[in-house]
Amino acid sequence: MKHLPRLLAAMATLALACAIPAQAQPYPSKMIRVYVSSAPGSAPDIMARLIADALGKGFGQTAIVENKVGAGGIVVMSALKAAPPDGYTIGLVQAAVATVTPLTYKAATFEIERDFDTIGTVGVTPMLYTANPKSGIKTLAEAIALAKSQPDTVMAGNPTRTSIPHLANALLADKSGAVLRHVPFSGTPQGIQSVLAGDIQMYTDGVTPLIPLVKGGKLNALAVAADTVLPGLEGIPLAKDTVPGLVVYGWFTLHAPKGTPRDVLQRLNTELNEALKRPEVVARLHSLGTYPRISTLDESASFVRQQKALFGGVVKSMGLQPE
Repeated sequence: MKHLPRLLAAMATLALACAIPAQAQPYPSKMIRVYVSSAPGSAPDIMARLIADALGKGFGQTAIVENKVGAGGIVVMSALKAAPPDGYTIGLVQAAVATVTPLTYKAATFEIERDFDTIGTVGVTPMLYTANPKSGIKTLAEAIALAKSQPDTVMAGNPTRTSIPHLANALLADKSGAVLRHVPFSGTPQGIQSVLAGDIQMYTDGVTPLIPLVKGGKLNALAVAADTVLPGLEGIPLAKDTVPGLVVYGWFTLHAPKGTPRDVLQRLNTELNEALKRPEVVARLHSLGTYPRISTLDESASFVRQQKALFGGVVKSMGLQPE
């Protein structure tokens, strides 16, 4: 019995020694999952794999991509929301999924600021306003003038209903007073085919599928809705110079479940920003029509907040209701 206190003390010391490493393990100490809402081989999927590879190398840990496709992004956001807030499950989120889906789908029960922490911005994709050369529209100002003088006759196409290009056309109409006839398609190929055939006068989308057609003389580039001149887009007028405040991006941000520790978010943000500085990452993103945008935790959260307000206002002005 006289050795019992010493034995108990030794057992307590051993238990403490076993517990400390588990609590003090530095992040990350295991595999990281990156969720994305798009199918394998798509531009967002390629971007997610690019980021996962960069994070894996930076952390010295395995990082894998999991594709959770369906329901306008509801599937992936529901899965991310339900994941433990420990930094081992994060998601690459697109602008429309973050800001439009919650307003247009009744089944969407997530809210980007309430349910998720923003890790950082990955990049932005500016919207490009184009026109069929045979329409006679050569500038954004001419398109606006025509749409004002002949209301509801200028048909402005976009790849899909409630897409960011759709909202870009609506924002153009709101800010300029132009009365456009919005024509959503079932995807980018169908929209491009229609504007090339002259079925519609205008078409708006991200820059990647449109720039080759502009360079080939098949489409007129009216304006790009960027806040500054971007590499590869020199010579294309900025939409904001014709319509003040007309800046519209598709974008990608990295998020974690709400309640993820601040120090973990900071580590992820740091590694993300380091990846976005690498020439090979920048070049690959440019090939996808996306321009890297480095930000702090607070800057990225503010960006998402501002964009949510912008697109939420457009959705409201369009009178769109959840379906």
